[in-house]
Amino acid sequence: MICAWKQLLSVLPHEIGAQVDSVGRDTMLELRLRLNAQPEIVSAAGSVWLKQTVRQEDLNYVVNAASRYSPWCASTITQGYLTAPGGHRIGICGDAVYHCDTSGGFQRITSLCIRVARDYPGIADRIPDTWGSTLIVGAPGWGKTTLLRDLTRRIANDRVVCVVDEREELFPEGLQRGKRMDVLHGYSKPKGIDMVLRTMGPDYIAVDEITGEADCNGLIQAVNCGVGLIATAHGAGLQDLEQRVVYQPLVDKKIFHTIVLLKKDKSYRVERVVS
Repeated sequence: MICAWKQLLSVLPHEIGAQVDSVGRDTMLELRLRLNAQPEIVSAAGSVWLKQTVRQEDLNYVVNAASRYSPWCASTITQGYLTAPGGHRIGICGDAVYHCDTSGGFQRITSLCIRVARDYPGIADRIPDTWGSTLIVGAPGWGKTTLLRDLTRRIANDRVVCVVDEREELFPEGLQRGKRMDVLHGYSKPKGIDMVLRTMGPDYIAVDEITGEADCNGLIQAVNCGVGLIATAHGAGLQDLEQRVVYQPLVDKKIFHTIVLLKKDKSYRVERVVS
């Protein structure tokens, strides 16, 4: 297991970081910080509550340290998240500012959910890469991104894989990449897919979290250009996936040849799609 733990600790206030380091180094999945409440460390075994109370300055410190005042990070905050060094994703809640139905960020941040990025080389070894495009399906927190990362890295040892890493968390600095991998950070999936199709000559394109019609259209465009796909989607199972309207174009066209179904315990089974 590989984790950019020091980078995670570097964005936390000292008192909180010291307790997180002693309690959650090997097991923490999430750290939840809520204004005027105790910090919550979430692991597979349950929750552990730290002693001190989260202050407004603690929340502000995390956001400032994680973003490093980057213009890109600042723009993602308007979408409710930012990505800290090491690929750790930070979800944001609070008092949002809206102008003409457009998010203008947050007037005040009251909650943060920090999801720890861990890399487990070899966990995708049971997934065949000879069947074509692969879709990994699972609920939030079941390990979709971790599995996608390992499968993508393995395929990129032999074939050219372009990763459209919209949130800068799939392959942050410090994580091992495949030797034939190219990573595009910071672009939306539809625009990023179009860009790498035109400029990078990929055999495969990898994206995390298909969430909208534009994402689906981008993937269909790639398939029509003869490019394979490696992607993830939210769903509690194959039936759940098939019933969601947003995924209907992908299901109907059968653009994925391998479906990997994750379980809550992060185990998985592989199904082959017959055309």
